[in-house]
Amino acid sequence: MRRAWSLAVLLCGAALGAAAQTERIGCLDDDPALELVRAAAPDAAAREVQALVQAALQRSRAVGAARALAEAAARDTDETRAAAELQASLNARLGPDAARSNGHATTQLLQGSAGVALSQLLWDGGRQQALVDWRSQLAEAARLALLSQQEQIALSAVSLALESSRYRAQEQVYGQYVRKMACLVDGLSEVVAADRGRASELLQARKALQQAELARVGTESARRQADIRLQRLVGENAVDARLVGAALLPLPPLEAVLGAAMAASDVAQLERQVQAANHLTQALAAGTRPQLSWSLNGSQSIGRGGSAAAQQTTSLSAGLLLNVPLFNPGVAHSVQAAKWRALAAREQLGDLLESRRARVREVHEQARSSLDRAERVQRVLRDSQQLRSATQLQWQQLGRRSLFDVMGAESEHYNLRISLVNALIDAQQLNATLQSLGAGLAASVGR
Repeated sequence: MRRAWSLAVLLCGAALGAAAQTERIGCLDDDPALELVRAAAPDAAAREVQALVQAALQRSRAVGAARALAEAAARDTDETRAAAELQASLNARLGPDAARSNGHATTQLLQGSAGVALSQLLWDGGRQQALVDWRSQLAEAARLALLSQQEQIALSAVSLALESSRYRAQEQVYGQYVRKMACLVDGLSEVVAADRGRASELLQARKALQQAELARVGTESARRQADIRLQRLVGENAVDARLVGAALLPLPPLEAVLGAAMAASDVAQLERQVQAANHLTQALAAGTRPQLSWSLNGSQSIGRGGSAAAQQTTSLSAGLLLNVPLFNPGVAHSVQAAKWRALAAREQLGDLLESRRARVREVHEQARSSLDRAERVQRVLRDSQQLRSATQLQWQQLGRRSLFDVMGAESEHYNLRISLVNALIDAQQLNATLQSLGAGLAASVGR
C-alpha cells in the first residue's frame, strides 16, 4: 500500500510539472498514468469489480455447465443415500399358467396375481456408508469445480478490462504525441513560409507526425478489439476500467497470499477427490462382507379355466435375508486398482500444492518488479520532461539544437510514458492473478 501511494504522489507531481511546462508551449500534455492510480474510494472500486464479475458470471455458459454438473453430483449423493432406506415394490401378472406336482398336472387358461414386497438393508459391513461418503466427496468436488470455473471467468473479465484500460491509456499518450508533432509541424510551416531553406525540417516533422498517427491508429484498433472481447464476456454493461485497476494496485503480502493459496477452491477440489478415492476403496473392500436385510412379501393370485377348478391363493412371508459372498476373484483386483487411483490423486494434490507455491512466489515477484519498474520509469520521466523542454527551447530560441534532437527527445519522452502505462497495467494484472491464485479475485477485492 505504501508503494502504491508513493507512486501516486510521484505521478501527481510529474503531472503538475508537465502541465506547467506544456502551458508555455501551447500543447495539451496530460499524463494518463495518473488516472491509473487516481485516488478512488475503496468501496467504489470494489463495487465496480464485483459488478464486472457478476455480469460475466451471469452470461457465462461454462459457469452454467459447471453449476449443472454440481447439481447432478448432489442428486447422485441423494440417490446413493436413499439405497439404504425402506424399499417397496408392486408386481402384477396376467396370463396362462401350467404346473406339475407329484405326477399331477394342473393348467389354468387365465391367472392373475399381484404382490407387494418391502425390504430394507440392515448391515453390509459399511459398504453403503462408504458409497455415500464417496458420492458426497464427489459432489463437494463438483461444487468446488464450480467455484474454480467462476474464478477463471472473474479473472478473464478483470484481465480484459485492464487490457482495455491499457490501450485507452496508450491511445491517450499517442494522441498527445500526435498533437505535439502537429504543433511542431504548424510552427515549422510558419518558419518555412518565411525561409524555404528549412523545408526539409518540415518534411521530417510531418514524417514524425505520420508515424505518431500510425501508432495511435494501431493502438485504437487494439483497444476496440479488447472492448469487443470484454463485451462478449460481460455484455453491454458499462465498465470503468480505471476503477477496476484502482482496486488492484496495492500488492498483498506474499505470506498472506501463500496461506490463502493453500485453501483455494481448486486445491480443495483435489483434496475432495483424494477423499472420494479413499471412500471408494473402502466400499469395494466392504463388498466382500456379508449383507443382512429384512423383507416382507405378500401376494394374491386368482386362476380360472383349464383342468383345475378356479382357485384363489394368498401368501405372506417375512424374515431376515443373509447374503454371504463366497468367491469373486475380480474384487481383489478392483480394490487394488482403487488404491492405486487414490495414490495417484494424492500425488496430484502434492504436485498441485508445490506448483501453486512456486507460482504464487513467481507472480508476486513479477508484480513487485512491475511496480518497481513503474517507479523507476517515473523518475526517468521527470528528467525526460526537463530535457525535452530544454531541447525545444534551445532549438527554438538559441539555435543550439537540431530538429532531430527535438524529435528524439519527444519520442523518448512519449515512449517512457508508454512504458509507465505498461508497467502499471502489468502490475495490476499480475496482482489480479495473484489474488485469483489465493482466496479468489472477487473475495479479495470485496474485503
